[in-house]
Amino acid sequence: MQVSNSFFKFKQFVIHQDKCAMKVTTDGCLFGAWCAEQARSMKHDVKNVLDIGTGTGLLSLMLAQECDAVIDAIEIDKTAAAQAEQNITHSPFANRIHIQCADILDCSFTKNYDVIISNPPFYEKELKSDNPDKNVAHHNDGLLLKDLLQIIKNNLSPAGKFCLLLPYKRKEETEKMIADAGLFISHTTLVCQSVNHGYFRMMICGGLILEKTVSDEISICKEDNSYTDKFTELLKGFYLKL
Repeated sequence: MQVSNSFFKFKQFVIHQDKCAMKVTTDGCLFGAWCAEQARSMKHDVKNVLDIGTGTGLLSLMLAQECDAVIDAIEIDKTAAAQAEQNITHSPFANRIHIQCADILDCSFTKNYDVIISNPPFYEKELKSDNPDKNVAHHNDGLLLKDLLQIIKNNLSPAGKFCLLLPYKRKEETEKMIADAGLFISHTTLVCQSVNHGYFRMMICGGLILEKTVSDEISICKEDNSYTDKFTELLKGFYLKL
């Protein structure tokens, strides 16, 4: 579910999105809240976070609200990076989030990250739209999932966690690629748009260390289109009307 307004107001910050191809979506907001929950559950303080493909800066701002980490947010599209910079500059967390307009494939880092988050382009080898900006946001031409996983492995701290939002239809393929990259899944949450729908997204958390795996699911809406209790619990610190 995409939010089509030119801006989206949260409790502690505002996301302007009129210049971004990748708009705020309900599942993106859910993922941001879920990432924050994963970060809070870690046994050590989260000091450094890497956000790969930050878009509007939404995920970085949600993480910054919930933890005191310094966040490096990478965005390849110049217009989106400028809008993310605008959103962050006008937020309470501007001193802790650093936007870099760059191709993550060309980036090198001098530190490892406690948490690496990404809502990457979903589609590989699928039909594109006529909008080139949307193609950058949605299609994996430059950044394939296997490349993203290698970047995660190379830059994750030994006890760090990575979090990914991906289409459910790529579940088996993704799980194999994560294993092939030498990474381990610790938590998978399957996402339904409503209690009457099947899975359409999956949120994956993992790291460099083999742990007991948790698997669960969440529906965004009830039958009457109101938010489920589980969704409300995750988003109540962010959404104005919860």
